[in-house]
This record gives sequence, structure tokens and C-alpha cells, in this order.
Amino acid sequence: MKILHSELLIAKHLRHSVFKNSAVFIITIFIGILLLYATFSGWENYKSQNETSEKYQHESREDWLKNPDKNPHRMAHYGNFAFRKSTPLSVFEFGMEPFFGNAIFLEAHKQNTANFSEAGFSNSMLRFGEISIALVLQILLPLLIFFLGFNSIAYERENGTLKILLMQGINWKQLLIGKTLGIASIIVMLFVPAIVILIFVWLLLQDFSITVDQTFKMLLFVLFHLVYLLFFCVIAVLVSAISKTSKKALITLIGIWLLFTIILPRTTQAIGAYIYQAPSKIQFTSDIEKDILKQGDSHNPNDPHYKAIKDSLLSVYKVDSVQKLPFNYSGFIMTEGEKISSRIYNEHLAELLQIYKKQNSFSKTVSFLNPYIAMKNLSMGLSNTDYESYVDFQQQAEDYRYMMAQKMNALQIKYISNKKPSATDKPYSISKEHWADVEDFHYEPKKIGTVLENEIISIISIFLWITLLFILIRIAAQKLKAI
Repeated sequence: MKILHSELLIAKHLRHSVFKNSAVFIITIFIGILLLYATFSGWENYKSQNETSEKYQHESREDWLKNPDKNPHRMAHYGNFAFRKSTPLSVFEFGMEPFFGNAIFLEAHKQNTANFSEAGFSNSMLRFGEISIALVLQILLPLLIFFLGFNSIAYERENGTLKILLMQGINWKQLLIGKTLGIASIIVMLFVPAIVILIFVWLLLQDFSITVDQTFKMLLFVLFHLVYLLFFCVIAVLVSAISKTSKKALITLIGIWLLFTIILPRTTQAIGAYIYQAPSKIQFTSDIEKDILKQGDSHNPNDPHYKAIKDSLLSVYKVDSVQKLPFNYSGFIMTEGEKISSRIYNEHLAELLQIYKKQNSFSKTVSFLNPYIAMKNLSMGLSNTDYESYVDFQQQAEDYRYMMAQKMNALQIKYISNKKPSATDKPYSISKEHWADVEDFHYEPKKIGTVLENEIISIISIFLWITLLFILIRIAAQKLKAI
């Protein structure tokens, strides 16, 4: 109890001395204002994106249902849209969302990528980066922590009060922990009000109707950011303790901040992309088309693959022409063509995603050297604004596209006659009531279990860093005692 009392006294003294510096007070107020601005910006961004997505998803659905009676294969080519709504936690962490599209046009025989990203338009804010709550918590607050802690012990050494403290019965372990708690208490003064506001905004966005999954994500988001900030508090005190002057401590800490938040993230991305090179979009599309043509061209009546299917059907049903088959032959061939093209596309996509997975795995592995990368990946995962969320959206949209195309092909097989209409006949069509059989697209974000599984390396990295730092406090206390 006596030891805890000493540490709290040290923490209290540091907190009072810090705010005597008007510059620190101004910086703290400035970061507080940035947090409020980031909250407002995230709120506006979330509302705008989701209102736009809901509006056009509704219009797309109405357009689909309003189509007149027509051939179902024409409806498959008419296509549909898949829109991705933002999750409530994306208010705090924009992640990759501004650069990935949130809408995909879905049509038969063709897989499209997501479009309409914010970065695709002339958004002046994106030229300089967006101010998000995650950016403030992950980059600016660590910098503030370093400014608060660079002279926490180095200044005591410079003005001679360090020896006085140690002579009064304070040991190095108490001093290090006390200074860390002092800096942490200042950060908590910013962190707690910010989190209270964030939780209120988060609840408001969901009309106070929250799911268990979203609650767990929010709690983990807060917990891991608190642990992450504590890490920088410990680093600031340790560097200050081993530095002979405050100036050297400040230079060292700024160097660490630059290394963690700017240099290593950019470098690891570049190295990962260089080691595991991905094909260009043109090459990717070209390779798919070549493989599809090797398998067979469903629009070519003399194609060997589809001619073999035709001969087999004529033989099984004992007829001499496709017009005499008891189902629509063209619809059957389109079904087969959709199966082949989708299978080949998915095979190539799996290879491409494996390359991207290796690139991302390289970056995640580097999180053992950089806690910022670990925190950033985990934050984006919990907010469903990471790369895996984008891939998941693409996959859900592709599953929907394939279902839509095959359902239209099935309607053609069942209801469209094999006999060719004469010049005076109307084109074959089916009732527009069938269009309602295709349900509207609905995007389902990743669940908490999937997120934690994807980000297990980041979670382990954060806990290893915290464990290592407390071990370093014990080692530093022993080493400094001997000096």
C-alpha cells in the first residue's frame, strides 16, 4: 500500500507540473478539438454513405421489378446492383473504405469490381488524408504522449532532483511506474470523454438498438486502443530514464514515432508488393478470357465443347433437333456457360487473393516490430473497413450475381419455347411477376469471430509488446539502480 501511495504521488506531481506548461495545455486542447471534429466528420461521412446506398439500392430494386414482360436472359443481362452499407464503427475508423468502392454492377457472364469510391472523385480532403478518430488515437495521441513524457525523468536528472527523489526512499521501479501512471492519467483525461462521446454517437447511429456482435466490437475497439496508448506511455518514460538530457530524449522519441507511424508502414507495404507481385487488372481479365475460350464459347454453335453437349442431349431425348427438346436449349447452354465462366473466374480470383494475402501477411508479421501496424489492422478489422471486408463484399456480391443469372437461366429453360418465333410473332417473354423471385441484395458484415481470427497476429503482437515493456521496466529499474 505504501509503494502504491508513492507511485500515485509521483503521478500526481507529474500531472500538475505538465499543465504548468502552457504549450502542452494548448496542444491538449487542440487534440481535443480534433477529436470533436473527427467525430462530426465521421458522423457526416457515415450518414451520407448509408443514405446514398439505401437510396440507390431502393431505386435499383424498383427498376428491376418495374421491368416489363421479357425474355429472362435479357433480364440477366439487364443486371442489378449490390451496395455495401457502412458499419457504425466505421465512424471512428475509415480504414480503406474511402479507396474501395461500395457498389458493384451485377450482370450475367461478367464479374465487375466495386466502383464509386470517394477517392475516385475529386475529393480535396483525400489529397491530404482524412481526419478520423482512429488517426487521432493512433498517431496524434502517441505524439502528445512523447511530448508529455520526454522530460519526465531526464529533466529530473538535469536539475538534480532525481538524486533527491532516490535518496528519499523512492526506488527506480516506483519512479518508472509512477511517471507512466502520471502520463497515462493525462491521456485518460482526453481518452475517456472522447470514448463517452463516441459510444453515444455509436448508439445514436443505431437508434440505441445494438447487437451483441457490434457491442463486442465496440468494447474491443476501446480496450485495445487504451492498451495501445499505455504502451507509448511506457516507452516515453523508459527513453526519458535512459537519456542524459531532455533534448536527447525528445529527439529519440520523435524518431521512434516517425519510425512506427510513417516509415515502417510505408516501407512494409512497398516491400510486400515487391516480393509478392500481383498481375495487372488487364492481365488478370485477359487470362480469364483465354481460359474461358479454351474451355468453350457458349455463343459459338460450332464450339466442340458445346457441340458435344448438344449431341448428347439429342441422343438422350432421341430427337434430331434442339427445337424438339422438352426444355429451352439456349437457356440450358447459358446455364452451362455461366458455370464454366464463374468457376474459371473464381479460380483466378483465388490465386490473386492468395498473392494479396501474402502481401498482407508480410505487413502483419512486421507488427511484431511495430505496434502501430498491429493496432491499425485490428482497428480496421473491428470497423469492417479493412481489405478482408472488401473481399468479403466482393464475394457476397458474386454469389448473388451467380444466383441471379442462374435463376434467369432456369426460367428460360422452363418457360421459353425452343421454336424460333416467326417475323410476325412477338419475341418470347415471361410475366414480370417472376422478377420478384430474385431477392434484393443485402450485405452482411463480418462477425466478431471472423475478425478476431483474421487479426490473431495483431492481437498477439499487442499483448507481446505490452508484456515486453513491463519486463523492460523491471530490467531498467535494476540497471539504472546500478548506475
